[in-house]
Amino acid sequence: MRVTTSNIRLHTRLAAMSRLTLVVALAAALSACDSSLPQPPAGSRLTAETIATLDSPPNLQFKGTLAGKPIHLLVYDCKVYKVDRAEGDNVKWTLVLEGEPYLLPTSCVSQSLEVEKGYAIAFIGRQAMGAGGCCTGRPQYRSKDGLTWTPYWTPPK
Repeated sequence: MRVTTSNIRLHTRLAAMSRLTLVVALAAALSACDSSLPQPPAGSRLTAETIATLDSPPNLQFKGTLAGKPIHLLVYDCKVYKVDRAEGDNVKWTLVLEGEPYLLPTSCVSQSLEVEKGYAIAFIGRQAMGAGGCCTGRPQYRSKDGLTWTPYWTPPK
């Protein structure tokens, strides 16, 4: 094949289109990863956070005492929130643990919350899109007060 100016221009255009296609595909994948809460039904006096708290299974919540203080914790979409009373029958969430950032988009594949020997232990298993297994970063954390979290490793039993 003979190298000509038109061949070089064609190659440059194809490379630019490939990059554009990749950017569009990544943007589409990221837009599909919206982990925001669904809106409450029209006319509801309950907030989205309140409805999600009421719908959350008991194994993803802890209501009790840590470090001598009452606390309510909840795991939602691989993030740990402190749940506080709000106006009326509503609650508000404060993010207390999100886990480590990851270069690629991830999805939540496994999560849990338990209390053992005075520690809250959260497992937030995020998986990179298109990858197998679990998990990105360090998935297990523990806290004495439910507010300050450190990575934690549990030896196999």
